[in-house]
Amino acid sequence: CLLSKTNTPSLSILSSCGSCSIPLTTFISLQYYSGGQWHHTCGGSLVRQNWVMTAAHCVDRDFLIRLGWGEYNLNQNDGTEHSSQRPFLKGRLTPFPLLLCSYDIALLRLSQSASLNSYVQLAALPSSGEILPNNNPCYITGWGLTRTNGQLAQTLQQALLPVVSYSICSGSAYWGSTVKNTMVCAGGDGVRSGCQGDSGGPLNCLVNGKYYVHGVTSFVSAMGCNVYQKPTVFTRVSAYISWINNVSWLCTEGKLQ
Repeated sequence: CLLSKTNTPSLSILSSCGSCSIPLTTFISLQYYSGGQWHHTCGGSLVRQNWVMTAAHCVDRDFLIRLGWGEYNLNQNDGTEHSSQRPFLKGRLTPFPLLLCSYDIALLRLSQSASLNSYVQLAALPSSGEILPNNNPCYITGWGLTRTNGQLAQTLQQALLPVVSYSICSGSAYWGSTVKNTMVCAGGDGVRSGCQGDSGGPLNCLVNGKYYVHGVTSFVSAMGCNVYQKPTVFTRVSAYISWINNVSWLCTEGKLQ
């Protein structure tokens, strides 16, 4: 959703991924075609060779889109990029409340399977129902705005966003009843956060020495992207593992593979 932004000034939100703490091989750029060019609009994660996970609000409009993977710099050909135009949309949870984004998750089935290599790998998903403890280290990654009302980043960015537990995040000092138990909150220090253009991208969290995609970037505060005690809110992936498997089974007559 990434609620309406204002003119509130803000500090730099993400830092360059030139030396990222997490692998960069699972990230997707959703792009739309306009004015003879492709433009980044949302992020995503390659969860299987022919399936991409993103936010439902990223694909709720009817326009020509393509998915780019192996991307780092959106303005340069790094020799690692691949793309799939007109992917088949399947499995968007509908209806989903646009302001609350209680079901803000979607799967895109690629028109052809991605070839895995050193630049393109599959994201690891958490166990069904898994809940992370408060302050668990996580990283948001994307090409979103580098400041409220700023410009999209041209190179992939990251920021460390520790988990804010549901009991804290749903408190009156934070998001209150806006946050549901199917969501994950992370950050809220007033300095680092997601922003417009990061929607749909992953929240990678470190669990037992390995990074898992525990969140799909969903929304931030209407007051600005990096507001104190307004953590970035993500769809909690572990709440939808069964749904992900069921959607893919209906399409492929087997488990997501």
